[in-house]
Amino acid sequence: MSIGAGLEPATVLLAYRSGIFPMPVTPGGLIGWWSPDPRAILELYDLVIHRSVRRSFRRFEIRFDSDFISVIDACADPARPDGWIDRQMRDAYIELHRLGWAHSVEAWLDDRLVGGLYGLMLGGLFAGESMFHHERDASKVTLVALVDAMNDGCPRLLDVQWRTDHLAALGVTEIPRWEYIDRLAEVLEQPYPPAFP
Repeated sequence: MSIGAGLEPATVLLAYRSGIFPMPVTPGGLIGWWSPDPRAILELYDLVIHRSVRRSFRRFEIRFDSDFISVIDACADPARPDGWIDRQMRDAYIELHRLGWAHSVEAWLDDRLVGGLYGLMLGGLFAGESMFHHERDASKVTLVALVDAMNDGCPRLLDVQWRTDHLAALGVTEIPRWEYIDRLAEVLEQPYPPAFP
C-alpha cells in the first residue's frame, strides 16, 4: 500500500490500469493505494447462481446507469457496517461516471431502486467497488446482470479486490498479483461490452 495523491480522474484511471485502486485509510483523510496479493476476481463462468436468485431475477427490472448517484449513495450509507465510501470517494466516482468511466447496474421494483452495484469499466475490466440491497436478492441479481453483460465472447476481467466469505459463496476466487497484472494488460485492449453506454 502507498499513501497520498488525490482522486483526480487521470490519477484514478492510471491506478486502475496499473492494477491499483484507492481506498481511504481513514474516513475523509489520507487515501491508500492498494494492489493486493492475491487479488480476488470472479471468473464469469464461476458465478454461483442459486435457483432462488434466478427466480428473483424475474421480479426486478434491471437498468444500467439510470441513477448512478443513488447507487453510490446507498453503498455509502453511514449506517452500513464497515463503511468506507466517504465524501471524497463519492465525489470522485460521480465525476468518473460523468466522464463515462464509472457505471452502475441497478435493480428496480415498482419504480423503486432496491439494489445495485457500481464500479469502473476500462475496456474489458470491470473493477467492482460496492453493492447494496433493500430487497432480498436485489444485489445478487445485479451481479448476474453484470456477468451476463460481460459474457460477450471477448476477454473480460471482473475484479472484486478482496475475497470475503460472502463473495466466495458467489464464486469469487483469488489469483496471484502477477497473473492479475498479466490478464489486466490483455483486457484493457478490449472494447466495452455492448450493454454499457
